[in-house]
Amino acid sequence: MIISSLELNNYRNYNQLKIEFSKGSNILYGDNAQGKTNILEAIYLASTTKSHRGSRDREMIQFGEEESHIRLNLNKNDIHHQIDMHLKKNKTKGVAIDQMPIRKSSDLFGFVPIIFFSPEDLSIIKDGPNERRKFLDTQLSQLEKLYLYQLSNYNKTLVQRNNLLKQIVCDKSLELTLETWDKQLVKYGSEIIKFRKKFIHELNDMIDSIHYNLTGKKEKIYLKYDNSIDEDEFYNALQRKRQMDLKYCSTGVGPHRDDICFIINDIDIRKYGSQGQKRTTALSLKLAQIQLLKNIMGENPILLLDDVLSELDTSRKAYLVESIKDIQTIITCTGLEEFVHSDLKIDKTFQIKKGEIVKEN
Repeated sequence: MIISSLELNNYRNYNQLKIEFSKGSNILYGDNAQGKTNILEAIYLASTTKSHRGSRDREMIQFGEEESHIRLNLNKNDIHHQIDMHLKKNKTKGVAIDQMPIRKSSDLFGFVPIIFFSPEDLSIIKDGPNERRKFLDTQLSQLEKLYLYQLSNYNKTLVQRNNLLKQIVCDKSLELTLETWDKQLVKYGSEIIKFRKKFIHELNDMIDSIHYNLTGKKEKIYLKYDNSIDEDEFYNALQRKRQMDLKYCSTGVGPHRDDICFIINDIDIRKYGSQGQKRTTALSLKLAQIQLLKNIMGENPILLLDDVLSELDTSRKAYLVESIKDIQTIITCTGLEEFVHSDLKIDKTFQIKKGEIVKEN
């Protein structure tokens, strides 16, 4: 899959934009706050229905406008595809693939294999467990539509169960209905745990050699799924924790409480690793993600790099560049001087200024 072009109308600081990409490396450069990241966000949004920033639809529509339009043109095996997305201030976004409207956002997930890499990803190791669960959910939703279905139902059930726990404070008789929600939570949650375990196992097969080479063959790494409960023990754990859940009006066990451990030479680097180790691990994780996506989907993903190269030292930057040479990549940076001593073959450059392309090579 290759992105051939992107068209924007009334999106963020862009009145109108059409940008045609090379199938190799594409550099968007310019001063900060000119709109470079907005282009990456629009591509990711049109590929996943979600902003990497977590922005709401109305926040991405240009100020003073009621609607925004994104069009993503793609080529897969010499077949043209088109994704159209309409953002509306007070209505649900509309999405069409090849001019056929889709009914659910999940229908778009996995259609465009895409990976977003930003400086924020470099801190995924030291951030809270919510960020690591978000990483798991985002990647698995691209790879497995059934996972997205299970996750959506689990989250809805969890909200219903937590609301019921609050209602029971005022009406004890409602506790009898908890059993129904417990069974639903276990039904969906157990599948989520299985999917995550399998994904971590597959990721470990990729990340070990990447990290070993990235650290000059000094460090061995493996990932451990730090789950609060195993799938076959989930129901019994809910029963044991019921009184605690009633006390705090919250569900204390389940995949919504899970995490990932990053173990280097038998040390959990979330707690004891240096800043350098955490950054290297984050880079290894992203590169392993690229390889895994390629292996499972049978094609190279599209890689969006948002001002990442400036955050890496020379050796890590060189390893990243070598790893992505066969992948369509769209990179943002402040200036082309970042690539003077880089081995990256630059196929196309775009200078961005105040929501416009002022120079293209």
